[in-house]
Amino acid sequence: MAKKLSNLTTALLETAEDLHSAGLLSDGTYEKITVRHLGPSAPLTAEPISPDEIRSVRKRAHLSQAALAKYTNLTTGYISQLERGTKQATGATLAILNVIRHKGIEGIL
Repeated sequence: MAKKLSNLTTALLETAEDLHSAGLLSDGTYEKITVRHLGPSAPLTAEPISPDEIRSVRKRAHLSQAALAKYTNLTTGYISQLERGTKQATGATLAILNVIRHKGIEGIL
């Protein structure tokens, strides 16, 4: 069974991912950080998620856009843009949506 990550570790990993995505953290350093906290089989990037998948994830959780926005600390407008495909989820948002996709809304509660 995988060890539950602390809030501090989760924040560190999200920050490292954002810095890596922005090109401010080298591949080697990013891998060192993720391997140290997640183990050698840790994925280096979150899986892309399509607008239809986001809508499907939200509907499977029986949530409105406003409720999903509240749980993910995003705005309803941003959730709407993701579902319409005018914006694409990246960084921490993409990671959270992947957790919800794989574990359900319970994965973030």
